[in-house]
Amino acid sequence: MTTMTLSRINELANEVLDIEANSVLRLKRNIGEAFESAVDILYSCKGRVIVTGMGKSGLIGKKIAATMSSTGTPSYFLHPAESTHGDSGVITRDDVIIAISNSGETQELMNLLPLIKRFGCPMIGMTGNLNSTLAKASEVVLDISVEKEACPLGKAPTASTTATLAMGDTLAVCLMEKKGFTKEDFLMYHPSGKLGKGLTYKVKDLMITGDRMPIVSDSESFIDVLNTISEYKLGMAMILDSDKKLVGVLTDGDIRRTIIKHSDSSSLKVKDVMTADPKRITDDAYAASALNLMEKYSITALAVVDETNAPVGVIHVHDLLRAGVA
Repeated sequence: MTTMTLSRINELANEVLDIEANSVLRLKRNIGEAFESAVDILYSCKGRVIVTGMGKSGLIGKKIAATMSSTGTPSYFLHPAESTHGDSGVITRDDVIIAISNSGETQELMNLLPLIKRFGCPMIGMTGNLNSTLAKASEVVLDISVEKEACPLGKAPTASTTATLAMGDTLAVCLMEKKGFTKEDFLMYHPSGKLGKGLTYKVKDLMITGDRMPIVSDSESFIDVLNTISEYKLGMAMILDSDKKLVGVLTDGDIRRTIIKHSDSSSLKVKDVMTADPKRITDDAYAASALNLMEKYSITALAVVDETNAPVGVIHVHDLLRAGVA
């Protein structure tokens, strides 16, 4: 056993992180037609994505399968050694296979290839050896090769497994985008735990109601509405017509624009300077949808209305963020 100094530990730690970081960045040169084809194959899959790999590749494969499943692509990890003892029964003709092997010659995977070919399942090979048996048997090959492992002996899978994991995450994220996977979809797969808790809220759970709502008539003066906005401290007021229906809002932005445009605002009515037909939401919508609207249109508060367009509440971005809706 050798004695390592603190400086050597720090030096080696930085070397490992540099090697692993470079192995991930190096993957960028491999993003092209093959990667696009892999995404198309996975997107068109009518069954499940079956991920398989042995040893450390298998552990990474389990994480890739789990990430895909939780982001809208049904996936399953198949242990290649167990597959030849009955577990291969999970494979159907509608599935797509992702087979992972840095060498591309892992014997347990080779034993599985005849069954994959018999079912005619498209196979995406993730390997560091483009001349390997796995590469030649795959419809699409994703190059996960690294210049060297972070292990000082050059033996233990370190940089190569990091690169494989990053490539798997890249596939999953691109599939999310291609499928139009939303925050509401994410909620369905993560109803428990911190990740999903914030997304379970509906607008009605977080909105401001009753006499805490800044409501004014469209016949009121601009100056009087300024006092209302200042009093309620929400950065906006909801403007109603004679039928008590929402016809506009006056926001901090509207106020600034009005002051710039009019040297004398004392005679202005709020209906002359409000934002007409404002963005709004219903109380049964997900709070995440309210946040999405706010982000999209750069606003900090939304009027909440019922089916008749009468206001029932206001939801503010600060309440959403405090509740963990993000």
